[in-house]
Amino acid sequence: MYYFLSQSAIRSEIDNQRDAVEMVGRYVDQKYEAVHAYVNDLYRSNLLSDDLAFFLLNNFDEYMVKRIDRFSNSDSPQSESVLAYFKQRLEDDLDIENIILYSAEKQFMYAFKQGSMNKLYQANAARSFIPDAMALETQSVTLPNEWVWKQIQTEDTQLYSIRSPINDMRSYKNLGQLLVYFRTDRIHQLLDDANSDLKGYIMILSADGQVLFDSSRQYYGKRYPDTEELLNPKTRVELEKEAYITASPHNQGGFTVVGIAPKTEVAESYKGLRNTIIPLAFVCILIAILLPAVVIVNYSKRTNNIIRFMRKVETGDFVARIQDPKEDQLGQISQSFNEMLDELTRYIDKVYKAEINQKNAELLALQARINPHFLYNTLEVIRMRALSQGAHDVGEMIYSLSVLFKNMVQSKLNYTLKDELEACRLYLELFRIRYKDKFSYEIDWDKDLGNIPMIKMSLQPLIENYIVHGLKTDCYDNYIHIKVVRDGGRIQIVIRDNGKGITPERLDSIVKRIQISETNEESFGLRSVNERLKLTYGNEYGMDIQSKPDVGTTVSIDFPVTHEE
Repeated sequence: MYYFLSQSAIRSEIDNQRDAVEMVGRYVDQKYEAVHAYVNDLYRSNLLSDDLAFFLLNNFDEYMVKRIDRFSNSDSPQSESVLAYFKQRLEDDLDIENIILYSAEKQFMYAFKQGSMNKLYQANAARSFIPDAMALETQSVTLPNEWVWKQIQTEDTQLYSIRSPINDMRSYKNLGQLLVYFRTDRIHQLLDDANSDLKGYIMILSADGQVLFDSSRQYYGKRYPDTEELLNPKTRVELEKEAYITASPHNQGGFTVVGIAPKTEVAESYKGLRNTIIPLAFVCILIAILLPAVVIVNYSKRTNNIIRFMRKVETGDFVARIQDPKEDQLGQISQSFNEMLDELTRYIDKVYKAEINQKNAELLALQARINPHFLYNTLEVIRMRALSQGAHDVGEMIYSLSVLFKNMVQSKLNYTLKDELEACRLYLELFRIRYKDKFSYEIDWDKDLGNIPMIKMSLQPLIENYIVHGLKTDCYDNYIHIKVVRDGGRIQIVIRDNGKGITPERLDSIVKRIQISETNEESFGLRSVNERLKLTYGNEYGMDIQSKPDVGTTVSIDFPVTHEE
């Protein structure tokens, strides 16, 4: 219980951390998109775009003179100017601390400050590092530049900077930079409103590892000690303290929002669980032991009494009876035991003695049965005797007969096409040795079909019919061919011989006879094969017989491919 509740608390804290990281990331992304929207709005307005270009390419005094001339010479003066535009943006977003326009041509900065007058600052390269800092290619979201911060004399407030270049829309020449400084107070407020009990701290890291925001107010403006581990997802994060970490990189703005919750702080959230669960579990275990113990002691006495009477019966005392008047489970057991003894005494002569006589009769019957292994061993002894006397053909026939007999009587769970063809081969081998040069056979089949299941003794009766009725003992070219082919989901086995053949009248009688169930022994083998095929696979499968007198007979059977595995 403690483990699952603690894991639930950990998952809850991690989910809170992830939600906070995503919320901060969305907030900074909105500010990033807003700053770039300022520049895009200027580009879309020809009046503002021209006004901005003139402002950045000329001295401030020249710009002001031009604005006055435009206002005095125009019949319908336009109130729009780049300074008024940014002043309005400053008033619209109270999270902005400063908006700074920097001129790369004239090296001056014009700064808008929330709740204060706008100011113009000179940033000559001979007296300041600001031009060099502005010329550097940096990520969009960073800390405020140290030289810019000192120049505009910003109060000691935690800020982060979003920067966007300003280009001439005609020549694409860089005119300067737009810098917007945002307060981090709004992010603190968002986190407090969302979850005031958030464990650990949330940070915003720039691409070079500088801390732009830190909810714990410890690392702001510094480089975080474990920056490389946090910003590189391919390495294992190892901090000074074990912690749960959630990182959300924002490649477009070049910053990463990281949530770090030390395990020690998270553990404090479920520390009270252990102090509650352990005493509660101890009390439950104590009750679970003591309460049943009282009942068990009583039951054990009555149980021992029942066992004592059972041992009496075990020694042959069928007169003993248990005296237990209660109606609970043990009382019912005692009553049933007494009734059992009564029944046992009443039927012991009728049933027990009769079963003994029956077992003796069954034992005698079992002893009278022939052990198949005795027959196999006897055939093997005869075969070895024949081989020792030089009768190799007799030895081969006995071996084939032994294996064939074992295959026929052996019960096999999965009987396959390979097993049936092997039985046919052993049977044919007997008669090949018997007739020597008068008889030959061939089995043509694909070894890949060997594992297909089929009915046992489906082919041997067909081959036996040829040996008994079709073999020409006075000829030397007797031949039988067995071929197995697969046609889609069906297996067809064709047995073709060059024997005596069957007359049309006799063939018609055989075909009719195998289609109906008969009790006589005539055509039993053919009828048995056909009936078993139809009963097992359906009426669409079965056996077909074609024959011509003095030419030969062709018997084919087909059945479906079931489970090949």
